[in-house]
Amino acid sequence: MAALVIAAAGLLLLPLLLLLWQRRLRPSGAQARVAVVVLGDLGRSPRMQYHALSLALRGRRVALVGYSGTQPHSDILRNGNIEIVHMTELKIWQVGPKVFQYLAKVILQSLQLLYTMLSINKPGHVLLQNPPGLPSIAVTWLVCLLQGSKFIIDWHNYGYTIMSLTHGKRHPIVRIAKWYEEVFGRFSDDNICVTNAMKEDLGKNCNIRAITLYDKPASFFKETPLSDQHHLFMKLIKDYAPFRALPGAESNLPGQVEKSAFTQLDVGSGDVMLQKGRPALLVSSTSWTGKGPLKEYYNKLIEKLQFKHIQICTPWLEAEDYPVLLGSADLGVCLHKSSSGLDLPMKVVDMFGCCLPVCAVHFQCLHELVKHEVNGLVFKDSSELAEQLKTLFWEFPAAEGKLRLFRRNLRSARQLRWDESWEQAVLPLFSSSSAEQHGS
Repeated sequence: MAALVIAAAGLLLLPLLLLLWQRRLRPSGAQARVAVVVLGDLGRSPRMQYHALSLALRGRRVALVGYSGTQPHSDILRNGNIEIVHMTELKIWQVGPKVFQYLAKVILQSLQLLYTMLSINKPGHVLLQNPPGLPSIAVTWLVCLLQGSKFIIDWHNYGYTIMSLTHGKRHPIVRIAKWYEEVFGRFSDDNICVTNAMKEDLGKNCNIRAITLYDKPASFFKETPLSDQHHLFMKLIKDYAPFRALPGAESNLPGQVEKSAFTQLDVGSGDVMLQKGRPALLVSSTSWTGKGPLKEYYNKLIEKLQFKHIQICTPWLEAEDYPVLLGSADLGVCLHKSSSGLDLPMKVVDMFGCCLPVCAVHFQCLHELVKHEVNGLVFKDSSELAEQLKTLFWEFPAAEGKLRLFRRNLRSARQLRWDESWEQAVLPLFSSSSAEQHGS
């Protein structure tokens, strides 16, 4: 195993040295180019997609670097200023001690990322997502040092706190990862983070100065018109029974009225209205621990439940359908718990963009986003959530009560959208004069 890793490293070092030599001969113009880097699935990195799109809309040529897997949003795919640079996700041999397997993965990922970064056109700025920080922070810093690019880290969380969930806080690997993030994080030129709590923690414990850029909903997260709701429901009916019209709700005039469990369309006039006595639509977003390996496990547990008035549906939505569903729902439920207690759930940001009230599980800095009894409710355990659901839906849909109040408060808040917030806080970091000062 060791010989294979060393051999692979040796095979990659030669072309890397050649690339370094060639880059000295490449033309200038780097200040107009930005590399947005994710050592993960690009399609599951919405914040980095938003960064790339905001940069591209302002004339920057963006290389969006990361692993393939989930399809990025269509706005990314259609934008001529964005080039998606896919890396192949490495499969490490499951042989030998766990520590050695992890070391092999870090070495190969380092060489792969270094090779990829040196293969693209030289950027004036590199924006890196953290986590995962190991090995991406050190490798990206080295590339920026060699090329004179400005190095910016967007801190979504701490990688070592995520690792501690599996290994425990005192595990040697976790301690090394913590030291690594704190030391190499200081080598960046600028830093962005997702909460004020994280900004304070970075300054206090890591001596890293950062600006806070709260996650904000993109423009396509908004309340969904009834006609679009009906179109989505009729699309989902083909594969998911809970969206079908309830028994006894079928039309007496076949072909004239088209019905889902929630809406009905008068085919003649084209008018869409909500069904009388419709069920409430509750959405809880989840990736099922990544690409879905535990979805089947949870579906089997769900099948054992003997609900009389509840149907559970676990659809896998296209990127364009997800905001439409959120904008059609009555309540969102968020079960996100931060490993560090310093980041906020992106799913709630998207829900609020659709003026969708939420029930969210409590953790340290959740108050920076969810205001209890204003735009939603905060719960600490399952029994408290159950009581909240009973209160919110007791006479639904005849009386929406708090749901209507929360939705009205979300509408009146008129929060900044991502692009507006990004332009105020982040765009100055990508000024051409700043890039030139760093040798571009």
